[in-house]
Amino acid sequence: MDKVTRALDLLVDRPLLLVLANLAVVLLVVLYLFRKQASFVLKSLARNPIRTGLTSLATMVLVFIVTLVWTIVWFLNLVTEEKAKDLKAIVTERWQIPSQMPFAYASSLAEGAASKPTDVHPQDYMTWQFFGATLEPGAKRTRENLVFFFAMQPEKLLTMMDGMEEFTPQQLSDLGEAVRLMQADKRRIIVGRERLKAMNKKVPRKGEPTERISLYSINYKDIVLDECEIIAAFPEGRYDQSAVMSCDRVNNALDVYKRKNGKPHPMAEKTLNLVWLKVPDTQAFNQVAEQVMNSSLYSSPAVKCETASSGIASFLDAYRDLLWGMRWVLVPVLLASMALVIAVAISISVRERRMEMAVLKVLGFEPARILAIVLGEAITIGVGSGLVSAVATYAVINWVVGGIKFPIAFFPAFFIPPDALWWGPAIGGITALLGSFFPAWNASTVRVAEVFSKTT
Repeated sequence: MDKVTRALDLLVDRPLLLVLANLAVVLLVVLYLFRKQASFVLKSLARNPIRTGLTSLATMVLVFIVTLVWTIVWFLNLVTEEKAKDLKAIVTERWQIPSQMPFAYASSLAEGAASKPTDVHPQDYMTWQFFGATLEPGAKRTRENLVFFFAMQPEKLLTMMDGMEEFTPQQLSDLGEAVRLMQADKRRIIVGRERLKAMNKKVPRKGEPTERISLYSINYKDIVLDECEIIAAFPEGRYDQSAVMSCDRVNNALDVYKRKNGKPHPMAEKTLNLVWLKVPDTQAFNQVAEQVMNSSLYSSPAVKCETASSGIASFLDAYRDLLWGMRWVLVPVLLASMALVIAVAISISVRERRMEMAVLKVLGFEPARILAIVLGEAITIGVGSGLVSAVATYAVINWVVGGIKFPIAFFPAFFIPPDALWWGPAIGGITALLGSFFPAWNASTVRVAEVFSKTT
């Protein structure tokens, strides 16, 4: 039901409709302006439907793969792109990865380390404490029993977490209700759908008893959170593999450990991993960053403040070689393969139709017109196959599969953007043009006398 709802929401998505409308207008204009040539091209392609079909199929497969790769690269470029307004800053430990700061930093960092009337205060904030756990004590860490939590203020889920704009109003309303339940009882948690499935757990329907689990921490030794109640699942998308709990639950467990053992937990002063700050523009960010970096409150350990895009880019350094290879090796190879496939198909077609080209010249067709006809055949295959592949990829990946399952950093899945609907025709058309130029040139330079001499 959720997939159907998401599909319906995407169908009325404005960017999607805008792209489809623009493509339809361009296609109709081209067909009207070149209606005679288009008719000739379509008849030529219909003469050998098997070859045309195989060439189209190969093009669609390659466009599909390129679209998947470009989606990942496009999204990572988007999240690492600096914004001019509504910036998010990340405060982390300066000299250590992973960042581990005292939670006592949180209250002053939430104010941007403001200490003077002229200082700038952030518009909003959010703290993150990472809590990894297994579902059984001493259990081997497997996909089924391992879960990773963002421990945070529940009320910040809707105002500060990235990706909330991807959800429907109803999904946001459901998350809002879950947040209110978490605020009322700190034992309640929200878990991503894929993680629930891997754990063999589910969100109860109305009237059913809730699922309760115990969490045995792997980064806070000897900390166990009992009776955690699963009250909701994230809508399908970015947070399929993630989970959220109240930060009070972690901090209270550390206080209990101290009372029970007579000494603080070894991680007691290292629980705060990230602080997110929202500021209106670059000028405000620069002042908040200066306040934080120059404050004497954060000397042991020292902290740094950077834009969210810079922080994510730094985090993605581990994937730099992989992303470089995808962008500059894999994609060019795929495009070259696509151009080669079309070039071979058009070359075979031209060799078989040398007599036809000679007859066209006798009938008064100029070389430029013959060149345009052959290029038109290739571009029709490329653009048409690219468009079909792009639409099919968008529908299947977003509505059926639930995104590209290629976990990178905190991004477990990537959804095909509406822009991909013009990527496909563009990729197919450009590679078809490049791959078919030389076969088309050969067709336009056919010598009539030479062709007819071989038939006598």
